[in-house]
Amino acid sequence: MAVRTILSYENPRLRMKSVRVKRVDASIRALIDDMLETMRSAEGIGLAAPQIGVLLRVIVAEYQEEDDEEPKQTVLINPEITEKDGEWMAEEGCLSVPGFVGTVPRAERVTVKGKSRTGKDVRIKTEGLLAHILQHEIDHLDGVLYIDYLDSLDELRKIEPGTRKRRGRRASDENGESTDEAESEEVAEAAALG
Repeated sequence: MAVRTILSYENPRLRMKSVRVKRVDASIRALIDDMLETMRSAEGIGLAAPQIGVLLRVIVAEYQEEDDEEPKQTVLINPEITEKDGEWMAEEGCLSVPGFVGTVPRAERVTVKGKSRTGKDVRIKTEGLLAHILQHEIDHLDGVLYIDYLDSLDELRKIEPGTRKRRGRRASDENGESTDEAESEEVAEAAALG
């Protein structure tokens, strides 16, 4: 396993569409191991292969919800979102856009199909933190960054590295002003999505 360099948002490779993996073999499993090591080294909770300059449709996630004793790991090859349900405004950051977060629309629940690290077909129906991670990472495979959902980069908010943020919805108070409303006790590093 090796820690690879994470590309920053200015890199044109992050805007390219990734190609499907034709065969899950030792080279793909080595890529997955490097991605997990790189993500952990950067203290992230998700990473897509394009973020390390590899234009293949591979994503990894390792996250811990508040009730979990051990972190959960998800690895998907050729992932596709087949269903979306609900919408909320998610505070989101990215390892390729370090030090900033923004609020973007995401589905509350998703169904994703793909292959596991062993090449087995899998289908994941999820909500909450994993649904959020999967949408963000699958966007990377299509050359989309979360900042593309913003009207202007002026909407980004600077955060201190390592600052932990609660997952929250953006809601409006009675005057129509935007406020943060905690959705759950899940704690995720906003800037740690891949």
